[in-house]
Amino acid sequence: MTSFKKNNRGFTIVELLIVIVVIGILAALVIVTYNGIQQKARDTERKTDINALASHLEAYNASAGRYPTLANVNDTTFRAANMKGLPGDALQDPKGAAQTLVDTAAANSYAYEPSPAGCDNTTTGGDCVSYVLTATLESGGTFVKQSSN
Repeated sequence: MTSFKKNNRGFTIVELLIVIVVIGILAALVIVTYNGIQQKARDTERKTDINALASHLEAYNASAGRYPTLANVNDTTFRAANMKGLPGDALQDPKGAAQTLVDTAAANSYAYEPSPAGCDNTTTGGDCVSYVLTATLESGGTFVKQSSN
């Protein structure tokens, strides 16, 4: 008589746990790396936005002889007339909610500080003669761009 013995071969629980742990470690590495890449991309976008704003502000200064006030920059009509080609999303931080600049540096928004403080471009001696643009970076620190004056 012939014996048909089943040869059950499979993975032990320990082997399965080791594979699951290795897969978990690899997944964690991928997630951490992906988040770091996304963070660097947003910081690069912030720097690009600030540089684009600075170039438009310098162009406005070249034609008007002064820099715009914060209210001017946040006014879409003013931007359309005086800062052609500047998209509204250049004023919006990648994690921000509004397409406006603020007066002091803050997370998730860009800051525009014309000087002297309180300049209004309407009174004699009230012209804005310089500015500081600031973006808070996720990787730490801030990116600052100052006027050429």
